[in-house]
Amino acid sequence: MLIKGVGGQGIVTLVAIIAESAFLNGYDVKSSELHGLSQREGSVQAHIKFGKKVYSPLVYKGQADLVIGQELLEGLRSVELAGSQTKFLINMFNSPFIGSMKEQEILDELNKLPKDKLNLVKASEICKDKLGNQVLSSVYLLGYAISRKLMPLKKESVLQAIKNVIPEKYREMNIKALELGYGQ
Repeated sequence: MLIKGVGGQGIVTLVAIIAESAFLNGYDVKSSELHGLSQREGSVQAHIKFGKKVYSPLVYKGQADLVIGQELLEGLRSVELAGSQTKFLINMFNSPFIGSMKEQEILDELNKLPKDKLNLVKASEICKDKLGNQVLSSVYLLGYAISRKLMPLKKESVLQAIKNVIPEKYREMNIKALELGYGQ
């Protein structure tokens, strides 16, 4: 699995929840994050693998089963790493910067993917409207992904992972985000 976004979107937290949940499901888990630019809303990417036995966390070109894009352009940038089996779950959030592609251009490119491989979701908008905080969109997408069997994790283990990983004062809102995404 490859997770891409920009700094401040909760990607490192999302990886921690997924890794803990996979471990609770009995999988061997390896993950790696590149988040040096996250302080300035720069590109952030994380690799995570889980299975019977995993030797490296890196997801090589053509090997991703799932790409979670927390932002449209970062989701599009991941297309070149995809294989024929890769599914995409992309948040319809655009973080424009000078020289960036326009949102419609990004969507036009993403819509070239096979329809059964592409899931575009307005996670940031939904979380901002329903929960008052768009940062929860990463956990919303996790709920969406497990409800649609885009990853082989059980909801119960993800809920336990949230309890294990998230500080107490933020747990309830993360559980609400998971439930909201799971119900969509």
